[in-house]
Order: sequence, then C-alpha cells, then structure tokens
Amino acid sequence: MKKRTILLTGGGTAGHVSLNQAILPELQKLGFNVEYIGSKDGIESELIPETFPEVPYHAISSGKLRRYFSMKNFSDPFRVGAGLLQALSIIRKTKPEAIFSKGGFVSVPVAMAGKMLGVPVIIHESDVTPGLANKIAMPFANHIFTVFKETLKHVPAEKSTCTGSVIRSELMEGSAEIGKELCHFESDLPVLMIMGGSQGSAVVNEAIRSNLPALMEAYNVIHLCGKGNLDASLENLPNYCQFEYVTTELPHLLHMTDFVVSRAGSNSIFEFLALKKPMLLIPLSRQKSRGDQILNAQLFKQQGFAHVIEEEDLTPENFLSEMQKLHLDEDLLVENMTMAEPPKTSSEMAKLVIAHSKARYIKK
Repeated sequence: MKKRTILLTGGGTAGHVSLNQAILPELQKLGFNVEYIGSKDGIESELIPETFPEVPYHAISSGKLRRYFSMKNFSDPFRVGAGLLQALSIIRKTKPEAIFSKGGFVSVPVAMAGKMLGVPVIIHESDVTPGLANKIAMPFANHIFTVFKETLKHVPAEKSTCTGSVIRSELMEGSAEIGKELCHFESDLPVLMIMGGSQGSAVVNEAIRSNLPALMEAYNVIHLCGKGNLDASLENLPNYCQFEYVTTELPHLLHMTDFVVSRAGSNSIFEFLALKKPMLLIPLSRQKSRGDQILNAQLFKQQGFAHVIEEEDLTPENFLSEMQKLHLDEDLLVENMTMAEPPKTSSEMAKLVIAHSKARYIKK
C-alpha cells in the first residue's frame, strides 16, 4: 500500500523551520511519506536537504510581504503568483493528507493552493501575535495551533487550539561531555551561551566582544555569532569559543550551559525554559521587527522565567550589570521554570497534525 503523504512548509528564518525539523521524523515513524515545500534560497533550502536528504524538497517562487514601501512591492506579487501555480502543481502530484505550515512568506501560496485543492491546511503560530504571512494564510487554514494562550485573542476562535510549546526530543538528549569536547574549555567556570539568531546580531555581538575580558574572568563563553560574523582575532582565547551557527551540536552545547543571553524568538526561549536555563533576553527592537520578540520577552519576564533588556537600552556597561543580576537570581529563575507547564513532545505534535488531516489511522 502506498504511503500517505504529509506536506510541510515554512521558511525564511530558522524559527520557521525548526518545528518542521522536529516533527518530520515523527511523521515518518508513524508511517507517512513527508515532502517539503520551501523557497529557492531561504535557510530552509539548506537545513532540510542537509538534515533529511531522503525527503523531497520542492523549491517554489516566493515574494516578501512588506508593511513598508519598496519598489519590490510591485514585483513580488507576481512571484507569489508564480509560487501559487508551482504549489498547485506539487500538491496535485503528491496528493497529501494535509499541509502543515510553520509560517514565513513561502508558506502563503502553499496554504492558498491547499485550500483551492481541498487539502486540510494546518498552521502553527509561535509568537504572541501572528506574523504577517500567517495572518494572510489564516483564512485558508482548517486549523491553527498556537504556543501562547494569549494568541487565541488574535486568531479565529472556532478553528484554533493552544498546544503550548513543542520541544524536539533530541534537545533533551544532549550531552554536556560532548559539548565540552566541542569547546575545549579547560576551566571549571560557569558556561555562558550567547545566541543572536541564525543571522547573528551586530548589537549583541558588540555587547559581548566589548566585554570579553570581564566575561572570561567569570565564565566560559560560547558565542553563536551568526553566519559571516566570526572574528579571527578572537580565536584560541582560553575561555571563549565562537561558532557561526550550529545545528546538531546545539543540544550538547545547551546541556553544558549555565546561563543564556539571547534574542527572544519563541522556539529558542521555550527550549531554554524546558532545560531550565536562566536567560537574559534582548528582543529585536520595534524598529527592526513587528515587535513580536518584545511581547515574547515581556511574558517570560512576567512569569519569572527571564530577565529582559531592551535593545535600545543595551550598552557595554549595563550589559555587565544585567549579567550580575541574572547570576544573583539564578535559583529563583530556575524555581519558577520548574513550575512551568511541561512542553509537548514532537511525537505528540505530529499526532495532532495527523488528527486534523484526511488520514483515518495512525500506524502503531
């Protein structure tokens, strides 16, 4: 009997790909064929083929949807139209039981095509308020899953469910010993990990590097600085290890980590929460985003899971001050995180996707 197919889509940033990476092998274990629709040059075009070479990857045309004026606003609708035609062709050929969309601009024509062809479309929204791509795609969706309960105020109530966070199983299986081998730290100082997102953050990188002498006195520092942002002059420092970007190494690095400094993307901060890592969040400013990370960070601060410093307030001096406060509040933050609602597993999320598909059985 031919395997039933689930189509995954989403891209543009690592946050729009990571959940798909988590549930993909779980869907395969349940007996489904999985295929992926992404953009031609987004981060998903690298991550999915590298991680799952056996999964057919369909690249379609996609255009960015902007809230601001740009000459590309006149040409990108044609790219979205081309993507719609390509998505219609792919869906007709693959005949999926469902389309699971993690968001990003490439997902819009896929959701539209799914609706047109009568395929159930399931959307996942990680942030407190939906992103523009998901807002446009929601009318075409059969069901919407959210991470935050607060998000239910911003989506159609009759077809939405709050599932809470979803954590990759491999994240919980990391090894601190392997992490130590990757970093070659020789001291027993606490480990501080800095994450500026898949593209890195110039603001965060500057705050770290301007304070490196002081930080290395107190911590072993793991710095995920983003692609193209390595500083060759900082190689071979005793308590400092820099990476552009990590994938399979991340669970090991997190398991050896004591404190985290990070942007406030939903996927990342819930991973820190699951591992009970005291975190200092520096959300993207409203000038650089729609403010979703600010809302994520504020909710985590209100629940006592994190400290927050706004990007506009970040200076080398107050960064060190905030790190001292984070260190002092370590026990309280961990205690609060211990009382948080446990996350769903990727297996549980995969079964929820199937429950909203055309599939009539789940392979035991």
